[in-house]
Amino acid sequence: MADNLLVVSGLRKHFGGVVATDDVSLAVEQGQVHAIIGPNGAGKTTLIAQLCGQIAPDSGDIEFAGRSIIGYSMARRAREGLARSFQITSVVMPMTLLENVMLAVQGTGGHSFRFWAPVNRDVSLRDAAMASLAEVGLDDRAERIAANVSHGEQRQLEVAMALAMRPRMLLLDEPMAGMGKEEGAAMIEILDRLKGGMTILLVEHDMDAVFSLADQLSVLVNGHIIATDTVANIRKNPEVQKAYLGDGHA
Repeated sequence: MADNLLVVSGLRKHFGGVVATDDVSLAVEQGQVHAIIGPNGAGKTTLIAQLCGQIAPDSGDIEFAGRSIIGYSMARRAREGLARSFQITSVVMPMTLLENVMLAVQGTGGHSFRFWAPVNRDVSLRDAAMASLAEVGLDDRAERIAANVSHGEQRQLEVAMALAMRPRMLLLDEPMAGMGKEEGAAMIEILDRLKGGMTILLVEHDMDAVFSLADQLSVLVNGHIIATDTVANIRKNPEVQKAYLGDGHA
């Protein structure tokens, strides 16, 4: 347990008669990429929403870095180091990539209400933002307007904005969504570079990405985790093949 950064125990969430998460328990080890897969409607996004504080569970517990964060707001969870990429903050399209990441850095420092002009001249903010852009390979496009870069680069920008918050763990909800083959490959390369130095919980439909990145894999079906294991063992699991993967992924 000492190596587990995130521990989820008995998490339940109902919406009327619909059970979105049904006694979900999982543990994410420090420094690992833990992927969650499952068919549409399995409850993956609802689970991520509960972890980041967007939705309150009906019952169960979420421990992060050894203490319960049930009742913590999204902002407090982010300050504690649990960051949800792509929904932490919206990209401001008229601003440059650098300015977007500087806003994320500024928010982390607790100075979100400074006037923009002095912030834009703050060397420490610029340096921190450039470092985050470099981590996702966008430092050479820092002065480009966000609206003028590709969809894949906007997704990379959102990862940079999340990294700018200096998180201990990233929650990534379908980072490959809407990407072409080349953009998807670029995102996989970015996440692979982060692997080991960053704990990541990844929800993703792209099975090639999941199989290449994940250290551990949990399969969520009808709101319930039916298996958690290494990628190799999950691919051979008959119950998983029947419920989700199909014979083509064996």
